[in-house]
Amino acid sequence: MTIDNNTGLVLEGGGMRGVFTSGVLDGFMKHGLYFNYVVAVSAGACNGMSYMSRQPRRARVSNIDYMARYDYIGFRHFLTQGSILDTKLLYDKFPNEFIPFDYDTYFQNPATFEIVTTNCLTGHAMYLQERSDRQRAIDIVRASSSLPFVSKIVTVDGIPMLDGGIADSIPVLRAMELGHERNVLVLTRNRGYRDTGRDHKIPHFVYKNYPRLRVLLSHRLEAYNRQLEMVERLEDEGKVVCIRPERPMEVTRMAKDIDKLERLYEEGFRLGERFALTHPWVSRT
Repeated sequence: MTIDNNTGLVLEGGGMRGVFTSGVLDGFMKHGLYFNYVVAVSAGACNGMSYMSRQPRRARVSNIDYMARYDYIGFRHFLTQGSILDTKLLYDKFPNEFIPFDYDTYFQNPATFEIVTTNCLTGHAMYLQERSDRQRAIDIVRASSSLPFVSKIVTVDGIPMLDGGIADSIPVLRAMELGHERNVLVLTRNRGYRDTGRDHKIPHFVYKNYPRLRVLLSHRLEAYNRQLEMVERLEDEGKVVCIRPERPMEVTRMAKDIDKLERLYEEGFRLGERFALTHPWVSRT
């Protein structure tokens, strides 16, 4: 199966909602569907790594099977490591021992894979790649997944970084700016969703050395809702295809309910397969 070189793949984040994305990507890989350009954020970047290394079900094992075994989300990790996630397990034991990451295939993959992080100094999104350095690759995906307030800032190339979703939750404009006229978006919210929470001004003593980050965080929900509106407009215009959950999400960002996670993964797998097998953008010749 092939897809046009000008078609990009955009992977949203969303914490444990990302099991939907892992299902979609496994559906793609089952049918040999790969893109020449992928841009991914946070949990989308974690899942995208296994897609780029051509390792089906690897992300599912880490997100579901190993969640049941190791319970790697919790306040105890914040007390011991400064992060609500067990970062030693996720970014060391998992890729290097328990479910080894195929670095060789990842680095040899000719496709472009960009991971979005937020530069804490500028408040701008950064779109990073790594094609040879194992530790830098892990550091980038860890930075992209480091949620504000409950994770440590991660330094990459001497720059303090946090979750890419702070600055660019759905980086479809990045894909379009690079010349990808058509894009497939894997989202982790149903169509019509808007965050009904309220933005709050971040006190000056929080991230006191990063005033531009504080400004960004103070308008985060508003910015995300604007992106959702833009995505639906592009979808209605036929410029993007969105693969998203069909029902309101029952999995939270830090969910640990294995049954719910399994159902969400299976929904993603079904929709990923359906796209690969039936969508006119995919060539089956």
